[in-house]
Amino acid sequence: MAEQQLPLFADQSPAPQGLRYATGFVSPAIERNLMTRIAQLPLQPFQFGQYEGKRRVASFGFRYDYTLRRLQDADPIPEWLAPLIERVAAFGGAGVRIGQILCTEYDSGVGIGWHRDKPHFDQIFGLSLGSPCKFRFRRPAGAKWSRFTLEAAPRSIYQMAGAVRSEWEHSIPPVEALRYSITFRSMAESSS
Repeated sequence: MAEQQLPLFADQSPAPQGLRYATGFVSPAIERNLMTRIAQLPLQPFQFGQYEGKRRVASFGFRYDYTLRRLQDADPIPEWLAPLIERVAAFGGAGVRIGQILCTEYDSGVGIGWHRDKPHFDQIFGLSLGSPCKFRFRRPAGAKWSRFTLEAAPRSIYQMAGAVRSEWEHSIPPVEALRYSITFRSMAESSS
């Protein structure tokens, strides 16, 4: 696994504080196994209140109910994710305890709009599988936006904590080919 210094380009802001990225977090064989396992889950279209997203998801531990505007219990985290959770927690550092997992399928042409993860969650980790993607960040800067784009490679992991969680929104434009992600979230103290 190679942790990389996030690139700085003239056309964008420096990397947001609290964003960490590493390539090669899992091997190609583990990536294939994880993609097969996610494809076999009972994935459902993402529900945002009365709206239905094009990406398909399965939540474990907890899920956020947009109609009720609160966390709900979800299916228990599957045992096959336990070794991966240990590695993600180790990547995050001392005291990281994962309490929620979201497996997402992005078919070709599907992305996700600008958002912040709910404040019920603390640190966010994402494992990118399949197609690479542009992971975009923005925050207000006067009348304009400060922007940063991370080119997330297959098998890479990112961590979001601190300012990148509280001050920045993120999005993924439509992907060019099938992509899966596994999002690992620790719980905010007020949620646990």
